[in-house]
Amino acid sequence: MSAVRSRRRSGPEAVHARPRPDEPEAGADELRARSSGGPEDKALYSCECGCAFQARVSASVRCPHCGAAQAW
Repeated sequence: MSAVRSRRRSGPEAVHARPRPDEPEAGADELRARSSGGPEDKALYSCECGCAFQARVSASVRCPHCGAAQAW
């Protein structure tokens, strides 16, 4: 019988598997944000028509009620 050898992976995966000594370890909140794709910036807008709504931060936000452009 021949012995089966297990191989350790080398390459980019091995290099990035451990944090660098000069970087602090990520906390639970940071790991959760990274795994979800990062933070999503939203803002609360108040339109002149009286509608208050949340939308992604953008230079071209329109009120969902009346369609008026919102100042940023």
